[in-house]
This record gives sequence, C-alpha cells and structure tokens, in this order.
Amino acid sequence: MLLTTFDPFTEFDRLAQRTFGATDPRRPHATMRMDAIRRADDVELRFDLPGIDPDSIEVTVDRGVLTVSAKRTQEYAEGEKPFIRERVMGSFTRQVRLSDSADADGIEAGFDAGVLTVRVPVQEKAQPRKVEVRTRAKAEIAA
Repeated sequence: MLLTTFDPFTEFDRLAQRTFGATDPRRPHATMRMDAIRRADDVELRFDLPGIDPDSIEVTVDRGVLTVSAKRTQEYAEGEKPFIRERVMGSFTRQVRLSDSADADGIEAGFDAGVLTVRVPVQEKAQPRKVEVRTRAKAEIAA
C-alpha cells in the first residue's frame, strides 16, 4: 500500500530554510508528527497529539485523502500572563493520500494518552498472495 503525505506548508518551510536559513526560533512550527506501520491486513497511522482535547479531533476521508485535524486552545486563567511560550496553540491539520487498495469504509480511529491511532484496512484483493510457478513437467501431469 502506498502512502504519501501531503503537507504543502512543510515543503515550503523546508525550501525556505534551505534558501534563507533557519526560521525564527520564537515562532515554533506547528506540525503533527506521524508514524506509519504496514502490516499484512492494514496500515496503522499514529499521530502525536499531546495536550489536545479529544473532542476537537476530526478524521475525514474524501477522494482517497485522509485528513486529521485538531485544536489546542490557550489554558490561562484570569490574571495569568505567559512569559515563556514554547507550546504551539491553534489548529493542526495533516493529510495523507491513500492508495487505491485502501478500504476507506473500514477506517477506524482511537485516541489514548496523546496518540491518535488510525487503522486503514487493505482491500482483500490488494493483499499479497503466492502465485504457483508451474514447470513444464507439472503442466503435463495436470493435463
């Protein structure tokens, strides 16, 4: 199963860093880190989403593109004012292009301990199978 990630901002940021040097360290780059694990019957995607409210997570599939989005909001009480801010607040989105062999109707998602796990099953017809190699002797016996 072929998976390709689609994040135009990451590509642009990489090109800008190569051209102009490192970006401003006071503006951390908001990314959603992901691992993809291939197994015989499915692909499991694991997204790091620490500190994210599970109710803000959305997983959608449209025309072969899986989109994961989430939000982290400010958590300051009245009278509190941050003087160091390294955690990125706001909306996060990550898109993964699924291959034709993915079963979009069977996709499942779960969230535990800051990790979103998305299981993408592979259609049965796309799973690897062993093909018998016949030799001339075997073909004559079978006939």
